[in-house]
Amino acid sequence: MTGLDVVLEDYLAHVKTERGYSLHTLAAYASDLADLLSFAESRGVADAAGIDLALLRDWLWAATERDLARASIARRAASARGFTSWLARRGIVDVDQGTRLKAPRALRTLPRVVSQTALEGAIARLEERAADGDPIAERDVAIAELLYASALRVSELVGLDLPDVDRERRTVRVMGKGSKERVVPYGAPAARAIDRYLEHARPTIVAALAARRPESDPGGAPGQAGAVRGVRESDRTAVLLGARGARMGVRSVYRLVAGMLEEIPGTGPSGPHALRHTAATHLLDGGADLRAVQEFLGHASLGTTQIYTHVSAERLKQSYRTAHPRA
Repeated sequence: MTGLDVVLEDYLAHVKTERGYSLHTLAAYASDLADLLSFAESRGVADAAGIDLALLRDWLWAATERDLARASIARRAASARGFTSWLARRGIVDVDQGTRLKAPRALRTLPRVVSQTALEGAIARLEERAADGDPIAERDVAIAELLYASALRVSELVGLDLPDVDRERRTVRVMGKGSKERVVPYGAPAARAIDRYLEHARPTIVAALAARRPESDPGGAPGQAGAVRGVRESDRTAVLLGARGARMGVRSVYRLVAGMLEEIPGTGPSGPHALRHTAATHLLDGGADLRAVQEFLGHASLGTTQIYTHVSAERLKQSYRTAHPRA
């Protein structure tokens, strides 16, 4: 292990323990900075003191030559600035070389928003599939309703455990970015779908698994994933279960929502985030306060939430161009 590798390892340990970043963010930092140090070594730089502004700029330029997306280059610049700032604070280098490092601004596209009518039609199609009591179809209805009702991130949704759902108060407790916990409400349609799933579909999934596995635990509580052995302890109280009894994964939810929105006209991503965007925009269209929507979404910055005011403005302009005789 080189001296640069040791320094990077110390920095990543610092970020993990003191910054509270998610595993996804940590992985991005590690990848970006490992690439930076590899680039530095290719230029004959053997220690942190050799990472100067010229080298950092050359590294970003090399990324543009490889046709990396603007957002990826902007993230790399942010990763490098965090690293060089830490190097200076620790006294490993005399000057923070990253303070003057700039990267192209990431292009910010407006998120996809589904109309209320189109969304109701998509959920109605899911409900038709669940009409005969198919537990997986009932689970899918609950997923769609809850994603839209509470504007959850997909990671927050699949991370829900049974104690996180307060059916009496119609709220869910989620762990958002930066390990920030918040409690989010949901409405009557979502409540009906969740109650049906938890009272019928989930116990049916667990019972079917127990019947297929002779080693099932007869002492498990009804409706609990813990009634079946072979399921990880962390999955036993998961709200959303896959067909094999484990906690439902992010990719499965992506496939479900993409299929659900497939027939709806519109451009942009069709994954679970489209329902989060849609919920936020519909709230603002309905007169909700921007700061209340910020709390609802779990955004650390009001600026992040303001993207939805732009969405509402674009929708207004589209309606104006379509309907006004002198548009």
